[in-house]
Amino acid sequence: MVTPPFAGYSSAMAARGEGSNVSRRGLLVGGGAGVGLLVAWALWPRGYAPNLPLAKGETLFNAWLKIGEDGTVTVAVPQAEHGQGVYTALPQILADELGADWRTVAVQPALLNPLYANPRAADTLFTGVFDAVPPPLREAHARRGALLLTAGSTSVRMFEAPLRAAGAAARVLLCQAAAKRWGVDWRACATEAGFVTHGKRRLRFAELAAAAPGGTLPDPLPLRADDTNRLTGQSLPRLDAPAKIDGSANFAGDIRLPDMVFAAIRQAPLGDARLLSVDRAAAAKVRGMLSVVTNDGWVAAVASNGWAADRALDALAPRFTIRGTPINSDSIDAALDAALAGDGTRIWAQGDLAPVFKGARLVTAEYRAGLAVHAAIETMTATARLEDGRLELWLPTQAPGLARAAAAAALGIAEAAVTVYPMLIGGSFGANLDHRAAQQAAVLARVLKRPVQLTWSRREDLQHDRYRPPALARMAARLGANGQILGWQARIAAPATGRELAARLLDTDAAARAALALPATGDRYAVAGARPFYRIPAYAIDHHPADIGVPTGHWRSGAHSYTAFFTECFIDELAHVAGTEALSFRIAMLGGDARLARCLSTAAALGGWEGGVPGSGQGIACHSFRGSHIAVLAEAHIDDDRTVAVDRIVAAVDCGRQINPDLVRQQIEGGLIFGMAAAIGGATGFSENRADVRTLRDLGLPRLADTPDITVELISSEADPGGVSELAVPAVAPAIANALQTSTGYRLRSLPLTVGNS
Repeated sequence: MVTPPFAGYSSAMAARGEGSNVSRRGLLVGGGAGVGLLVAWALWPRGYAPNLPLAKGETLFNAWLKIGEDGTVTVAVPQAEHGQGVYTALPQILADELGADWRTVAVQPALLNPLYANPRAADTLFTGVFDAVPPPLREAHARRGALLLTAGSTSVRMFEAPLRAAGAAARVLLCQAAAKRWGVDWRACATEAGFVTHGKRRLRFAELAAAAPGGTLPDPLPLRADDTNRLTGQSLPRLDAPAKIDGSANFAGDIRLPDMVFAAIRQAPLGDARLLSVDRAAAAKVRGMLSVVTNDGWVAAVASNGWAADRALDALAPRFTIRGTPINSDSIDAALDAALAGDGTRIWAQGDLAPVFKGARLVTAEYRAGLAVHAAIETMTATARLEDGRLELWLPTQAPGLARAAAAAALGIAEAAVTVYPMLIGGSFGANLDHRAAQQAAVLARVLKRPVQLTWSRREDLQHDRYRPPALARMAARLGANGQILGWQARIAAPATGRELAARLLDTDAAARAALALPATGDRYAVAGARPFYRIPAYAIDHHPADIGVPTGHWRSGAHSYTAFFTECFIDELAHVAGTEALSFRIAMLGGDARLARCLSTAAALGGWEGGVPGSGQGIACHSFRGSHIAVLAEAHIDDDRTVAVDRIVAAVDCGRQINPDLVRQQIEGGLIFGMAAAIGGATGFSENRADVRTLRDLGLPRLADTPDITVELISSEADPGGVSELAVPAVAPAIANALQTSTGYRLRSLPLTVGNS
C-alpha cells in the first residue's frame, strides 16, 4: 500500500557537536577555508522540530513509524522509488523488527527532514570533494542540510540500522503496553503478525497503539535475534505493485491542477549558444497555443494541452547561434588524448611500482569508453505552481532538498518558500539528480502566473542529458616468471565528474563552494572501481582530468561502468600472455577474497565454462562493488550483419544478507540487461555541439528478441547487506568483450562494442 506524501518528522535533536566547547571563530580557522566553513556549519547547534501530521486515529511512535486504530502500520521512506524496490525493502526491515503483519503495512514518502539525510550517498556522489573533513563532520553537514539522496546503491545500507531501531523501539513500547494490561514483565512478551503475545494471550497492535508511546525505552534497544517468523529474507510482494498495475499510481505527468497549462521546451546547444530566432506566427496557428516564453538558453511553447505545446514548439522552429570552438566527437577524443598525454594525479598506490617496471617487458593495452545516455522511460517532467510568493513543485527527483534549493535560486526566493512533492520515478539511473526541469518550470510559473507542467520530449531528454563521461585508459602490467602480476598501472583520462556533480548540485551550499575552491587533487569519483581487487604487490592508479566541453553526471554504477571494463578486459589479456586459462588466472590472483572467488566458480559451474578456449564464445568477468560481489559469464558472437549478439548471461551474486530475494533478483536481472545495452549501444557521438541521438531507435538498444537467456544465482550470506541496484552493470561489458575475443579471435577495446571499433 502506498499512501500520499507527508511532511517528514524527527524527534527534537541537536546537530553533532552540540555542547562542544568550541567557538564559532575557532571553527573558522585552520584546515583551509573549505574545511573551516564545513566544520563551523556542521557543528553549530540546531534543533529539529517534529513535523509529521497525524490523521485521526493514528499514533506516532517515532520518526519512521505510526500505527492507526485500524492496525495499519505506516512506514516513512525517505528514498525515491524509481523501480529499485525501496518502497518495499525499507518497510520490510522495520516491519520485521516490529513483528508486523505484512498485509497491514503501508508506505509514505518522507519529505525533507535532517533525520532522513543520506550521508552515505553524499560520500558516494561527492567523493573527494570533502576529503579533508573527518567523516563525522561530513555526516553532520549532510544532516544539517537535510540532504536526502537516492544514489549509489545506498538505501538499504544507509537505513537498515535506523529502521531496525525504530521497529525495535515500537515493539518494546507495544510489549510494555500489553504487559501493563496483563500484569506481566514486558520482556516475557513477543510480537508476531501484528499481535503482542504472552503465552496464549494476545492483543492486536491497534488495541495498544494509543497507549504505547508512554512507555520508557531501554538502552540499548533489544533487536530481534530469533530466526523464526521473520519477514527479512522473504520474497514479499511489492507494496507499490498494485497501484502501478491498476494505474492508480501517480507519476509526475499525472499531476493536474486547476487552471494548469502545459509547456514544451527546446534548449540551446552546448557551449556559447544563444537563441537567434523563432517563428511566432507559425506557432500561433496551432490550436490550443497560448504563449511563447524565451529565456537565456531556451524557448518554451505553452498551450492548453501537451500535444499542442509540442506542435507549437515544432512550429516555432527555434534557431540558435553557436560561437567558439565546436564540440564534436573528434574534439572529445582529442581532449581525452591530450589529458592522458599530460600530468595526472595519483589517486591510489601500493608498493613501489618504479623498480618493478624499470627495464621490464610490460604488457600494455589502451581502452576507450564513449558517452553513455540514461534513456529512462520517463523524460524530465516538473509541475510548478507559484502563489503568494510560495512555490510548489511536483517532480521525480532523487534529491528533493537540492531540487528545492535549485528552484529557489532560480526565482530568487527563500528555500523555505518552496515545497517539493517527490513523485514516483519512471526509471532514472541517476538522471533525476538533475534539476533543470524544476528550475525551468518555476520560471515558467512566474512568467505565466498560473500552474504549468513542463515535459521534455524524448529528443530533448537525450540531447541534453548529463551523460556518463567518456574515458580513455592506458594500462600496463608486468608478469612474473610464473605468470603472476607483479606490477599494475592504470592511467585514466576522464572528466572530473565528481567535482562537476558537487559544483552543480551543491551550488547553493557555501561549504561545498569553499571546498571546491581549494586546489584540486584529482577526482576519485572519475576513477572509482579502478583500484584492483586482485593481489598485486605494486600498483598505481592515476586520474588525468579531461575538459571535454560536455556536462557529465552520475550514471548507473558511475565510473565503475568503464573502470571494470578496463580492468577485466586487461586481466583477460594478461591471462592470455601468461598462457593461463582466464578463470583460474583470476582466482589465483584474488588471494584471500573467498566471496568473489566463490562467485567466479559458481558462475563458471552454472554456465558450463569451457576454459575460454578459441571458438567457445565464452567470456568471464567479475567485480566487487559497494560491499557486494558478482561474477558474470557471457556467451556472445558476431552476427552476419556484423552486429554483436549476446546469447546467454550467467551471474553469481553475493550481496550479503538479502532483505527481499525477489527484489535482489529483479535488480540483478535488470542491471545485466542495462549493462548489456550499454555494452552494445546506449551511447552517443556529438556533432556541432549537439548529441547525435534523437530517438531511442538511434541508441541501438537491444529489443526483447535480443535479450539473452539469463541465469542469476544468489549466494546465501550472513554478511551485512551490500549494494544491489548498480551491482550487475559493470561486469557485463567486459564479460561480453572477453566472449567476443574467444568467438572471433579479435579484441574489442572500445565501448560500445562494435565491429571496427577496436
